[in-house]
Amino acid sequence: MVRRPVAWIVAIVLFVEAFGVAALNWFLGIVVDRQQMSLAGLDPDMMSVSSKIGGLLFGAYFALCGVVALLVALRDRSPAGLGRILLISVAVTHALLGAFAWGLVGWTAFLMMVVVLALVILLLMTYDQRDIAAPEGPQDGTGDAGDAGDTNGDDAPAKGNGGSPLTPPPTPSTP
Repeated sequence: MVRRPVAWIVAIVLFVEAFGVAALNWFLGIVVDRQQMSLAGLDPDMMSVSSKIGGLLFGAYFALCGVVALLVALRDRSPAGLGRILLISVAVTHALLGAFAWGLVGWTAFLMMVVVLALVILLLMTYDQRDIAAPEGPQDGTGDAGDAGDTNGDDAPAKGNGGSPLTPPPTPSTP
C-alpha cells in the first residue's frame, strides 16, 4: 500500500542527496584551491583536499543509506541489523542538518531536511507496523505441531512442554 512507494522515494532522495553533497563539496574544494583561500593560517591545499574527501565520504554514506532503502523497496521487508541502524542514523543526520539549516541557510532548507526526515521515519514506522501485526503461529488455529496431545485434559499445558515463560508450570495434585 504505502510502504513500497515510500521506500522508493527515500531511496531516490538519498541518491540525489549523495550526488548533491559530493558535488557541492567538490566544487567548494575547487573554489578554495583556485583562490588560495586560507582560514586562520591553514594550508589552502589541505583545506581543498579535505573538502573533497569529506564530500565523497558523506556522499558515500548517503548512497549507502539509499542502497538500504532500495533493498527495502525491492524486498518489501523491514530493514534489519546494520541497514536499520543506517536508516536511523540518516534520520538523526537529517534532524541535525535541519537544525543547522534553519540558522544558517533559512526555512526552505530546513523544510527540505524535515521532509526527508519524515520520509525516513515513515519508512521505518510503516514496516514496523507490518511486523507487529503479523501473527506468530500457523493460520489454521491448531497450534504448533509439537503441542499436539500434550495437554492433561484440563486445558493446562503438560509438564515440561515449555508453556508460557511467564506462568509457572502446574503443580501436581496430591491424593
